Amino acid sequence: MYNSRISGLGFYVPENVVTNDDLSKVMDTNDEWIQERTGIKERRHVVQGTDTTTTMGVKAAEKAIERAGIDKDDIDFIVFATLSPDYYFPGPGVLVQRDLGLKTVGALDVRNQCSGFVYGISVADQYIKSGMYKNVLVIGSELHSHGLDMTTRGRGVSVIFGDGAGAAVLTREEDTSKGILSTHLHSEGQHAEELSLVAPGMGKRWVTDIIEDADPEDTSYYPHMNGQFVFKNAVVRFSEVIMEGLGKNNLAPTDIDMLIPHQANLRISQFIQKKFGLKDDQVFNNIMKYGNTTAASIPIALTEAWESGKIKEGDVVVLAAFGSGFTWGSVVIRW
Repeated sequence: MYNSRISGLGFYVPENVVTNDDLSKVMDTNDEWIQERTGIKERRHVVQGTDTTTTMGVKAAEKAIERAGIDKDDIDFIVFATLSPDYYFPGPGVLVQRDLGLKTVGALDVRNQCSGFVYGISVADQYIKSGMYKNVLVIGSELHSHGLDMTTRGRGVSVIFGDGAGAAVLTREEDTSKGILSTHLHSEGQHAEELSLVAPGMGKRWVTDIIEDADPEDTSYYPHMNGQFVFKNAVVRFSEVIMEGLGKNNLAPTDIDMLIPHQANLRISQFIQKKFGLKDDQVFNNIMKYGNTTAASIPIALTEAWESGKIKEGDVVVLAAFGSGFTWGSVVIRW
C-alpha cells in the first residue's frame, strides 16, 4: 500500500493588478461595497493576447515540478481542473502535455469548478495509491476576466473573480502515516442553475459582438450566481465535509494546523473559522489579493502558505472547497 504526498507546489498570476477603484470606473461600485461583501481588495486579470488558461497552468506546473526535485519526464499523468478552457475541446490537459514536452502520458480534464482542484487531488491520490502511477501533476487554472459582464448589470459576479493558476506534484509515499490521508467528494445537482453559465462556451460572447441582430439582454453567456443561496449552502457543506475528513482520521478541529479553504468569499472563510474555533494562524486566506480564482484558488493559497513557512512537516493540513454543481469536497493531509 502507498500514500501520495505533495512533493512540489507552484503558482502563477498575471502581472496586471485590477483594484476595486479600477472597477468603479467601468461599473457602479466602490471599494467599500466590494470589501464589505467579499473581502476582496484587488485581483489579477490577463491582458488579452498574453496568457491563457493553459499557459498559466504550464508556468505553475514548471515551478511545482522543479520544487518536487524531479525531471518533467518523471510525470506519469496530468490532471487539469478548470471551468475556463482555452477551447471548448480539446481540454487543456493535452495542451499542457504538449507545451511541457512530456512523453505521451495520459491527461484528464476535471470540470468541477470551485471544487475542481480537490477533485483532481482525489483522482491523483487514488491513481498513486493503486500503484498505477508514481508522479501525478495536478493543475488548477482559470481565466475568468475575458468572460465577465464588466458592467453594472454584472457587478455582483464580476467583482469577485480573478485569473491565475496553481499546481501540485503528487508523489508515491511508502510511509502511510503521512501524505494524503483521505479525500471526500460530494455533489448536489438539484441546485445546478444557482451558480452556472448556461451558454455552451465563452465564445458566444464574441459572436454576439459582431451579429447585428444579437439580443444585448441575453446574459446566458455570462456567469449567474444566486449569491445568498450559494452562501447559505456553502457554510453548511464546508462544515460537513471538513468534519467528515477529520472524523475519518480520528481527528478533531483542534488538531488542524492549517485550513486552506477555497477562496470564494472572505466572509465564508471567516464564518467557518469562527465555527471551528480556529485562530488566524490556522486559516490561510489570500482572496484579498487575487479574488476568487475558482479551481486555482486552493493551489495558489496552499503554495503561498507553504512558501511563507506556515506549513511544516508533520502538520495536519485540511483543504476544503464548495462551488458550482453544487459540488464540494475535502482533503486531509499529514504534511
